[in-house]
Amino acid sequence: MGTLMQDTNDNDAGNSPNAGDLPAPPGKSGGKNPPKYPSPARRPPNMPAPTGGSSGGGPVSTSPSGGSFFTIRKKGQGYWTRMGTVGGAALIGALTVDFIYNERGTFNLGDFGGIVASTVFFIAYAVGIFYFMNQPVSVDFLIATDSEMKKVNWTSRAELMGSTKVVILFMFVIAIFLFLADLFFAWFFRAIGVLKY
Repeated sequence: MGTLMQDTNDNDAGNSPNAGDLPAPPGKSGGKNPPKYPSPARRPPNMPAPTGGSSGGGPVSTSPSGGSFFTIRKKGQGYWTRMGTVGGAALIGALTVDFIYNERGTFNLGDFGGIVASTVFFIAYAVGIFYFMNQPVSVDFLIATDSEMKKVNWTSRAELMGSTKVVILFMFVIAIFLFLADLFFAWFFRAIGVLKY
């Protein structure tokens, strides 16, 4: 009985185990706060997000936004696709100019009026084509087309010659077959009286 009273007195006197000796609650290590991980960097509110060619994002265009009207964007890139596009546009423009001049009588224009109308159209057409081809979207498209064309594996000379021979041979075989089939059906229909000699 004396021992029980002594234990009770010890507990009342503050001889209970320290809080550090007790096991840590679940989810905590030694009663310490868990480590904090760095939060992702946030964009300042006054800085616009980079935008690409579409609303969903994409590559950021590095085309110069300044410069004069005649400044060529990304000069030197996509050379052959640009030259091919210019050649096609020039051909269409030349045919249209020729059509306007030849049909000047339809518009009640004389020779001088036809020349003036053709010249005005040519200048407006050239400026419009240059403006359209120099837009960032058009420039990026032509450059991407040029890079994709460089990845094409073109047919070798030997493969091209072999494929051409096969096509020509197959064409002659089909022609001979159709000729013989025509002779057979002509003979057959004459034999049964459908066709007369």
